Amino acid sequence: MARDRDIEMNRLSRICSTGDDSTSATHRPATPRSRADSGPHDMRSHLNRLIDSFRRGGDADSTTSTTTNSLPHHTRRGSSSHPPSHTSDDSPKLDKAQDAGYHAYDSIPTPSSRKLFHRGGERHYDLRKATAKTASSLLARKLKSRHLQMIAFGGSIGTGLFVASGKALGKGGPGSVLVAYLIVGVMLWSTMQALGEMAVLFPVAGSFSAYSTRFLDPSWGFAMGWNYTLLWLTALPMEIIAASFTIEYWSPGLPKAVFVTLFLLAIVVINLLGIRGYGEAEFAFAIVKITAIVGFILLGIVINISGTPTSGYIGGKYWENPGAFHNGFKGLCTVFVTAAFTFAGTELVGLASAEAADPRKSLPTAIKQVFWRISIFYIVSLVIVGLLVPYDEPRLLGAASIADASASPFVIAIESAGATILPSIMNGVILISVLSVGNSAVFGSSRSLAALADQGHAPRLFAYIDRRGRPLVAIGFAAGLGLLAYLADFKDNNQVFDWLLAISGLAAIFTWASTCLAHIRLRGVWAKRNRSVDDFAFQAQGGVWGSWVGLAFTTFVMVAQIWVAISPLRPEGAAPLTHGEVAQNFFVNCLALPVVVACYVGHKVWYRTSVVGVDEMDIDTGRRDFDRLGAIRAHEQAERQAWPRWKRFYKLLC
Repeated sequence: MARDRDIEMNRLSRICSTGDDSTSATHRPATPRSRADSGPHDMRSHLNRLIDSFRRGGDADSTTSTTTNSLPHHTRRGSSSHPPSHTSDDSPKLDKAQDAGYHAYDSIPTPSSRKLFHRGGERHYDLRKATAKTASSLLARKLKSRHLQMIAFGGSIGTGLFVASGKALGKGGPGSVLVAYLIVGVMLWSTMQALGEMAVLFPVAGSFSAYSTRFLDPSWGFAMGWNYTLLWLTALPMEIIAASFTIEYWSPGLPKAVFVTLFLLAIVVINLLGIRGYGEAEFAFAIVKITAIVGFILLGIVINISGTPTSGYIGGKYWENPGAFHNGFKGLCTVFVTAAFTFAGTELVGLASAEAADPRKSLPTAIKQVFWRISIFYIVSLVIVGLLVPYDEPRLLGAASIADASASPFVIAIESAGATILPSIMNGVILISVLSVGNSAVFGSSRSLAALADQGHAPRLFAYIDRRGRPLVAIGFAAGLGLLAYLADFKDNNQVFDWLLAISGLAAIFTWASTCLAHIRLRGVWAKRNRSVDDFAFQAQGGVWGSWVGLAFTTFVMVAQIWVAISPLRPEGAAPLTHGEVAQNFFVNCLALPVVVACYVGHKVWYRTSVVGVDEMDIDTGRRDFDRLGAIRAHEQAERQAWPRWKRFYKLLC
């Protein structure tokens, strides 16, 4: 396995370096200069050639200098095409590219098709080189199957489920919570199936942002990459602030800066241990969270049946009084915001595929288990919460922010039963969960930032990866932004938390929608080139229709969030919001929208990219199984035939 990887990496590096050398070489003078080429007239002609080389015009511009016209199309500024090794008519270079895994366009692009993204602009975006670099990343591949399964199970269980669900319950009631989480759950299941199919086929650095770049539009990939990176860069200080708030449950009044320092150091140290350290830490954190949720579900059933010290059997009485739904349809739409925040991070398992030892075997299992995670750990636990805590509970309504652990409906449900030590245990679980999400924030932001640099979407220094496969510069940058957590001692720390939270909700929805759309385009091109879906090691159980369902649901949830941000819930008799308050509320809830639009439009104007054409789409670079697909499929088929029936059924579900 290691030898195959080294061969693949060396070949990809050779192709990238060939493209770079060829590109730089073509900017040299086409013919040797003579000594007669000197003097003012020669300097003027050189200046004219320099100006011509930056002009717009492409192939249609017949007035450019002979030096500019002698350049191959792919090297001209203003195009966004392919390195020489991929598009040159020179057959040895093409053979080398195919041998390195850049294989198999069903038809080699013609000179006219090489004008992909050329709009007469002045700048160059090399899509093929970006694809090559994400496929040849030096990230360590050490994550095992158990790591991926636990990342999928419990990687994002934190503030969203344990604390923010209380805000959702207070705004919409238990019925709205159930409906909203079911809708977002179906949406996320469809998205994860699509992501799993692509991540197993292309376990490349950057995952979903890289898929947006190569299957949709480089400008959209730029926007999605920075959207997702900012999501996790802001999540780190936000989760550390939430952890410092949780400490107040035991010791109110203590300076938060002390705990911020301890938590930040712990998170940074874990990530500096490398991907294996992150995987082991998340494995341990996930076991704690899963054990706590299963224990809460069992305890909740007992409390519901036996009652509390102040009441007998509870049953479903809180669904009747005060009721199951609160604030009508707008209350339901408000819950969508919290549900999206709660589920954000589930897609991290796709990002981890680039660092999996054997994604073809381990990733399908992790993806399939997302269904059980959604069903058991979210839906069932929130149904129990809705049975034990009414939506008009004063402690829910009195929460200072969604980071206020005292407003956790899980803690309130246990306290209502008269337990003494259990609420402290539950708060301890919340603290561990928050730190776990902070740990995932450094992982997600650093890997996304390094992949952006590989694609030319971020400064090159962020692409640095050391011998142990750690993106150290990106980790250091993420840790530096974690210093914002020291604002926890700021007098208006709740406003700080809200602004850090502003990008989280819609950012995740943008990522999910883009993933579904990329999968739809991949399936379309795959079918057009007469490829068989049997080549997929993992097939999305919903197929391409599942991605259409996921895309439709993400669009609906996004529109609902924007509507609630513009026209939020208001208490009866409250004065209408001023224009300034409406604008502030919109940006607090939907900051990701203007960020994505600004990134997309800015990159589009700068590079003049366009949607990746069907004929030019690369559907082979980054596949680890390309040269030995037949042998792998034969071995897997023989292995499946040897399974007993119970194992076949189990593998279908898990």
